[in-house]
Amino acid sequence: MRKIIKIFLISFFITGVLTQNCQAAFWHHGESLGNEIKKEEYPDSKDVEPKVDNSDEAMVIKGGVETTMDITLEECLKYALGNNPKIQAAMQDVFASDARIRETWAAYFPQFGWQTGYTRIRQLQLSDVFRRDLIFNYFVLGQISASQMLYDFGVTQNQATIRKLDNQGYKITLTGTVNTVICDVKNAYYNLQYALEAKKVAEDMVKRYEAFYEQAKAFYQAGTKPKVDVTIAEVNLSNSKLTLIQAENAVDIAMAKLNNTMGLPYSNKYKVSENLRYEPCDITLDCAIKMAQESRPEFQLADVKVEEARQNVKLVKKSYFPQLTLEGQYQIGGKSPTSNYGYNFGGYLNFPTINGMLIKNEIKEAQALHSKEIANANDTKNNIYYEVQESYYSLTEKKNKIPVAFLGVKQAKENYELSYGRYKVGVGDPIELKDAQVQYQNAMLTYYQTMYEYNTARATLEKSIGKNIANGEVQLDTGKTKKSKSKTKSKQNS
Repeated sequence: MRKIIKIFLISFFITGVLTQNCQAAFWHHGESLGNEIKKEEYPDSKDVEPKVDNSDEAMVIKGGVETTMDITLEECLKYALGNNPKIQAAMQDVFASDARIRETWAAYFPQFGWQTGYTRIRQLQLSDVFRRDLIFNYFVLGQISASQMLYDFGVTQNQATIRKLDNQGYKITLTGTVNTVICDVKNAYYNLQYALEAKKVAEDMVKRYEAFYEQAKAFYQAGTKPKVDVTIAEVNLSNSKLTLIQAENAVDIAMAKLNNTMGLPYSNKYKVSENLRYEPCDITLDCAIKMAQESRPEFQLADVKVEEARQNVKLVKKSYFPQLTLEGQYQIGGKSPTSNYGYNFGGYLNFPTINGMLIKNEIKEAQALHSKEIANANDTKNNIYYEVQESYYSLTEKKNKIPVAFLGVKQAKENYELSYGRYKVGVGDPIELKDAQVQYQNAMLTYYQTMYEYNTARATLEKSIGKNIANGEVQLDTGKTKKSKSKTKSKQNS
């Protein structure tokens, strides 16, 4: 019995000395877990506040995922503008409407016709009178006709005006299509960046769970921890590997979506050099609304449709107007192909067949459609005003969430390192460490999700106002626009 007590006391003393030495070594190490936060990896939360340094360049959050330079957002936009089928289809609409304008003006060009033929005639009445068949052969070697419309009292001019407005509408629609494609490409690009960040987080978690597993196995082999710790670590490691597989698949899907928005669905895989980053956007709501009124394609298209409906009312009112035309004709033919010739020419004032009831109701219909377009234009402008407000407030919300989300990453990282440090020296609990790892992983994903939402909200605001925002500045056609704190020069939006 004395030997057993003696062995127990010696073992207890040795274990205490080893534990004390491990703790001293752990806290003595300069980069020990739970003791310091690497500022180069996780800058202070104040660094993510909207700031501009002395060089007038925006403060950018550092510590991104991909470092291999292969493709950028600017290149993706160039590819989309040249290959997206929606843009190409909208361009063909513009070309077709331009041709329709020329088709309308063709009414003022002369019309020519040529005809030749042979006719065999048996006169029924004369054959009955003379009691014999009277058959005639009639040849037309050639018949040339020409006509020229001189004036139609403004009908053609009115039709051409409608076609021009239609062409203008297609051009505005093309601009709107380009804006939509640009917004879609940006959102897809930011989504790919977020997927890459999530993949990096998953890879990091696998490494941390592997370290947890190796530590738990070492403790179990030394006899200081039970087998349940190893089992928990194995389960966590397996789950983290499944999460990594899902993250890798999400990257492939995000890349496929970006390729589709660019119009290049069969592109090879590539890497993204740019990181999710914060760029300030300091325009005011009043400035955003003003930009939308000046530049938003849908806002301009609404006015064009109203004017087109008004011109259609004027056209319908001209349904009873006559048309002044010159016509001429020359023929060679007769009983034989060249036996005779003839010609005629003259000027005509052609009045259309008038149905007063029909014209009256056509005018009422056109007037009603004009009123409808006015109401639709007001509704479109109201929706644009609401859309600008919604996107502006959403951008403000996402901007304010960034510092909070970043601070959560810092706190979760510190909590994880403290928990891992406790477990490494043998005083921590595996459940506590697992919870800390999950919180750290969720905090990082929340931070990158917030950055993704901020960038997509910025792209949505750009689409809402119809202008690109570069370095916090709104690009205008001419002049300058006032920001909340300073004035910035404006450039033509490409």
